[in-house]
Amino acid sequence: MRKNKILLLLMLSVMLILAACGGKKGDSDSGEGSKSSGENSAAKRGNSLVVAIPTDPQSWDPIDTFLLDWSSVGSSIFEGLVDRNLDLDLEPGLAESWEYEDDLTLRFKLREGVEFHNGEAFNAEAVKFTFDRLLGEEGAKGPQQSNYTSIESVEVINDYEVVFHLSSPDPVLLTKLAGYGAMIVPPNYVKENTEEFFNDNPVGTGPFKFVDYKRDQFITLEKNENYWKEDLPKLDEVTFRFIPEASTRLAELQTGKIDIMKRVEIAQADTVKDSAHIRLEEVGTPTVMSLRFDDGYDFVDNKLVRQALNYAVDKEAIIDEILDGYGKIISTYQSDLSFGNNPDLEPYPYDPEKAKELLKEARVPEGTELELYTPGSDGTFKEIAQIIAFYFEEVGIKLSIKNADSTTMNSDLIPQGKAGHMYRQGWGGWTLDFDNTAYLMYAEGEFWNPSFKDDKVQELLEAERSTVDQDEREAIFKELTEVLYELAPEINLYSEVALYGVNDRVVDFQPPHEDRIRLENVSVK
Repeated sequence: MRKNKILLLLMLSVMLILAACGGKKGDSDSGEGSKSSGENSAAKRGNSLVVAIPTDPQSWDPIDTFLLDWSSVGSSIFEGLVDRNLDLDLEPGLAESWEYEDDLTLRFKLREGVEFHNGEAFNAEAVKFTFDRLLGEEGAKGPQQSNYTSIESVEVINDYEVVFHLSSPDPVLLTKLAGYGAMIVPPNYVKENTEEFFNDNPVGTGPFKFVDYKRDQFITLEKNENYWKEDLPKLDEVTFRFIPEASTRLAELQTGKIDIMKRVEIAQADTVKDSAHIRLEEVGTPTVMSLRFDDGYDFVDNKLVRQALNYAVDKEAIIDEILDGYGKIISTYQSDLSFGNNPDLEPYPYDPEKAKELLKEARVPEGTELELYTPGSDGTFKEIAQIIAFYFEEVGIKLSIKNADSTTMNSDLIPQGKAGHMYRQGWGGWTLDFDNTAYLMYAEGEFWNPSFKDDKVQELLEAERSTVDQDEREAIFKELTEVLYELAPEINLYSEVALYGVNDRVVDFQPPHEDRIRLENVSVK
């Protein structure tokens, strides 16, 4: 019965769906994508690859951006002291090893014999320069600096040994060092050129080196012949094309003009599967979607109401019917990839009768109207919002859906407490540690936390940040997730599944969990 209702609503809103998701199956199917087609036209490129991603970050300096599309390209050019492989395990990068001497002292032994693409030597001075720059005036201009403020200074011990002195314990520092903000840059090259030049002409130590860049069109990289990993990379050249429209990316994939399409839309999945010489690849991600409550508003300042609205929404039906199964149900605001995820917590079940009981207990009048803000550019979530409005109506709540652009929501409405009773919020969880999510979402006074405050939550957040003992932190997170589950500061919907379209000639491509496309082991046939 519940799925019949959701399907009926989908039929009623079909015009909205088609308008919002221009990449529906058939919209971009040029007729050339039948499985019976013969020659693979992409093969003419030989030992080179073309990858389509949605956006051009506009700067290739590692300290300039949080954009995931930067990491899709930048991870081929730059490297950090610590690496995180495609299976999400931390492993040595430009540092061969590391050791905590105490909670405030972290020693790195650096890899010898590594060169930047311009021939400059990688050494301890390059590490110190990178972090002095990241934590100084230059880094203050960009968004990455705030992740590394626990680093008080970097001390050079010798050419291949450095010590990080910390101002406070940072249990997530190693995984942040494996992120793309802490990529090591060549000191002389950066100092000898202008900031604008480095933005457009990046130099790192990675498997591919920069060749050419046309803003909003493409960036081309070629094989780093002096790469420190033996016999890698396997490709001679990689071009990343910036194609914002999903329908255009799909058309280019079907006609063989690109080999890998990032961000296949759910509505395009069947078209990709049915196209000649193309396969659909999927991967779980740390990105989660929720409706977060602003408990500065009446009604949702009562946890009984927040719990009731959790019971009112059938998350499994949303995943099955709107996302075609490309999503994973979650119990707290993190995916199962996150350190701190509590597998013992079952998501709130769909129970509209329980929802009605709780709303009655909270003395919420039938017909009460609540506001939901969503980003107008998110076509899929427009569908989900309509379904949620339907579920709320079933338990006596009217939902008024408001749209705003993403920048306005994130920069103004949410932090100022002007995004209504609830708002759609997606979160990347890029550190794969609940700390980065939990602190920014629930700690009092944080930018994206306009009103939530709980003394026990604050106590647990401070406790998990006071130690680098991971067993101790795991126990704290278990308690924290249980407290948050009871308080229900949001309706946790799902973690995203990322979809990639890949030409059959591409060998050993593994879709990344966190957008950082890795191509050093990829080849073509």
